[in-house]
Parts: sequence; structure tokens; C-alpha cells
Amino acid sequence: MTQKIETQNLDLHTSTMTTATIKSPQTTQHLPTTTHPTTPKNHKLTLIPLIFLIYFEVAGGPYGEEPAVKAAGPLLAILGFLIFPFIWSVPEALITAELSTTFPGNGGFVIWADKAFGPFWGSLMGSWKFLTGVINIASFPVLCISYLEKIFPILDSGVPRKLAILGSTLFLSVVNYTGLTIVGYFAVALGVISLAPFIIMSFIAIPKIHPHRWLSLGQKGVKKDWNLFFNTLFWNLNFWDNVSTMAGEVENPRKTFPEALFSSVVFTCLGYIIPLMAVTGAVAVDQRDWETGFMANAAEIISGRWLKFWIEIGAVLSAIGLFEAQLSSSAFQILGMAEISFLPKFFGLRSKWFNTPWVGIVLSTAISLGMSYMDFQDIISCANFLYSLGMLLEFASFLWLRRKYPLIKRPYRVPMRLPLLVIMCLIPCGFLVFIMAIATKIVYLISGLMTIGGIGWYFLMKFCKSKKLLKFNNKVDDTYE
Repeated sequence: MTQKIETQNLDLHTSTMTTATIKSPQTTQHLPTTTHPTTPKNHKLTLIPLIFLIYFEVAGGPYGEEPAVKAAGPLLAILGFLIFPFIWSVPEALITAELSTTFPGNGGFVIWADKAFGPFWGSLMGSWKFLTGVINIASFPVLCISYLEKIFPILDSGVPRKLAILGSTLFLSVVNYTGLTIVGYFAVALGVISLAPFIIMSFIAIPKIHPHRWLSLGQKGVKKDWNLFFNTLFWNLNFWDNVSTMAGEVENPRKTFPEALFSSVVFTCLGYIIPLMAVTGAVAVDQRDWETGFMANAAEIISGRWLKFWIEIGAVLSAIGLFEAQLSSSAFQILGMAEISFLPKFFGLRSKWFNTPWVGIVLSTAISLGMSYMDFQDIISCANFLYSLGMLLEFASFLWLRRKYPLIKRPYRVPMRLPLLVIMCLIPCGFLVFIMAIATKIVYLISGLMTIGGIGWYFLMKFCKSKKLLKFNNKVDDTYE
């Protein structure tokens, strides 16, 4: 049997609809592909800024890895940050590279679920991922203030803390409004400055390291907290696919995306494991002291107060980078969903001055502000639960699209056949189910209500479109047919 692709036009730089047709003697398949308006070429993201944006989508430095030691001891924390990237980060990055280059557009994972299973699942994917994003955005000002309070104790609680969270959130949202190119190069500068003190600390710690400390399973009398341990690993090493919502803003995405993703995986893993091994090997403290922010105290023990201060400032800069990267992803997801008719046309409006999706920025900021006053661990757990739901759907979409469109041109293709891809996906899927199984009742409640809200939103948009109550972009392969 001979098969050929007659038409294959996935050009991002047009705003027209094209159709990829795959013919065989028995069947004809049509792959509708929506292309989207993008930013002018001179304002597009290039490789280096994209690497650092991905880095800040995922990590932003070793800030926040400390609870893994508190939960399970040095050995399991080190093993976690060594092994987890191979069973989770690498498969997620590979899938993101293939799907982002095959179906490029600011809708990202929404497009993938829609192509695989239809508009209902595309919309639900959008709801899960967007809510995950804005919950995650809310965690970064909290993380930032948690470090700053060590310098300014007045920020520990009460009105000063609330005002600091509010003010920092609004200010950083305004910075995001100035444009993705500025945010990208801003991320490069923040990455260099925030990582430098950890590199210095790791070198200074070398003569003080006692390797036997790495083998500790934790001190006696401290019960292992598996919920905290796995949620900390998951929160620190996920969100590789978030950058897919900015595919329409990347220069030559089919080439740039795989290179940026793989560079970021290496960069991120080294950024976690080297400082963790340096500190656990050089510093002997009560395991319960490994709270978020302990790296700054460890720097003072290893080198002096000057390095502690630098790490605390670096933590603030890292939180800024994390905030900006995640807000960009969430805002462009909203814009992308409007472009492909999942949301009303209004949600796709861009700023006349900076060409940024201002409606998406305002909406994401407003929801994240409401979430920012929750407990930090509850924020992380809720984000992880919703993200797990979205990732289960994303893995399923990836496998189904491989089966559904085997001959479509894939500029980057994971070098495995379908049976091996199923095995590759089953391992992280098992971990996702485990993360969901150990969630607390409050996380189940919040995540359940948000999922019901996402389902309700789909049917509300379907009703508004059928009754022409709101304006949607024209789309030949109607989202709500």
C-alpha cells in the first residue's frame, strides 16, 4: 500500500486555514490545521532567551528544593533529583518538542488535545492548564516574600506581608505587559545573577564536604513525609510543556524548540543537584531545619553572611523570573485559545504599544492574586493535582496523534515506535496517579470544583457561540461542532 501526503502547510506566518490530506487506496484523512497571527519577526524569541524562559517555567534555581531533604533525608532527596528527571522531565520535554513542532501555535497543549479527541477535551485541557498556571503564579510572590522576610522580619505576617504580595504581583504584571522579547532577555539576566551565588557556594563547600552525609536516610525521630517529598520533586521539575503556548512567538520554532528544551533539561538538572550535594555534604543541621529558604542559611554557614544575603536577593530575582515566565505562558494560552475559537475574540486582544496579550495578563493576574493568600503547600498541591490531570490527557493525546496521523510531517520526532512510546509514557503516568492519590481532602475539593467549573465553561462557550451572544474568530473546523 502506498501513501502520500498531498498537502502539508503548517506555516505560522499566515492567518489562513490549510488542510493536510493523507491519501491511501481505501481512505482519505483530513487534518485541519489552524494557523495564527504572530508577532513581527524582529520581535520573536530566539534560542538563548527561550532556553532561560523554559528554565524559569520549570525551575529558576534550587530555591524550593529544600523540603525534599526535610521530608525524606539527604540520600532520598539526592536520588530524587537524580532519577526523577529521567522518568519525568525527559519524557515530558520530548513530547513537548514533537507536538510543538508538529502543531505550532499559541494554543499549545489545547491544540494537541483538540486534534486528538475533539473540542470538549481541548477545552478541558485549557481549563486545567490555565488554572494550574495561575495557581503556580500565585506561589512565586509567596516564595519571594518567604526569602525577603529573613532580611525584613516585618514581612513575616499581617498587613505588611499582604501588601508586599499585592504590590509585587501588580508590579511584575506591568513588566510582563512590556513584551515577551524584553521578558526573555530579562530572564537571561535573572538566570545568571540568581545562579551565581550557588555556583560560588558549591565551590567553597568542596573542602568541607563529608561524603558519608549523602548516605543518610534521615535522622532518628523524624517521620518521612512522602506527600511533601513527591510534591516537592514534582513541583520543581515539571511544567516543561508550558512554553508550547508561546510557539507562535518563537523564531523558527521547528528548529529552536527542540534545542531549547534539551538545553534547559540539562541546565535545570545540574542547577538542582550540584548545590543540593554541596550543602548536604558540607552542613550538618537538624533535618527539620530544611524549610523553604534554608539554602540561604546554609550559605552563611559555609561562607558567611555576604553569601547568604546574595542568595536571598537571588531568590527574589528567581521568583521574579518564574513569575514572568509563567504569566507569559498563561497569557499567551488565553490568546491562543481565542485565536482557535475556544474563547471569545475579546480574549485575544493585544496591546497596541507592546503587542502583548493584555486581556490574558489581566485575567491571569487577577485570579493569581485571589490564590496567593492560600497556604504555600496547599498552593503547590493544588497546582500539582490539576497539572496531573492535564498531563494524563497530554500523554494520551500524544500517543493517539501518533496513531491517528502516522504520516504527518513531524519536524522533530521522538525516535521510538508506538509500543515503546506507550512504555515511555506509562512510567510518568503512574507517578501522576500516585501524586493524585496522596493528595489531601482540601486539594480534592478545590481541584474537583475547578474541574466542574472547566466543564461548565465549555458548555457555556458552546451555548454563547450557537446563539451568537459573543463574537468568536471564524474557524472552518468549528470548535463546537
